[in-house]
Amino acid sequence: MQDILVVLVFLAVLFGGVYWYAGYSIRSGFAKDENQNFIPDAWEDKFNWFFSSKVLIMFFLGIAIGYTIAKVIG
Repeated sequence: MQDILVVLVFLAVLFGGVYWYAGYSIRSGFAKDENQNFIPDAWEDKFNWFFSSKVLIMFFLGIAIGYTIAKVIG
């Protein structure tokens, strides 16, 4: 069960890092974002589903991490 917790935390950090880097690359001027949605235009066509479901992905990861912590502790 602890291995699952490590994987879930790793995924949360990885996805959070991707979301952060997308915003950082826009703010720093490294990537262009013509419609001001903090998704680089180069990524928007291929990975729009990933950025449009950001809230759901992080929500379910948070629930899974909380459930796994409760199982490991209790």
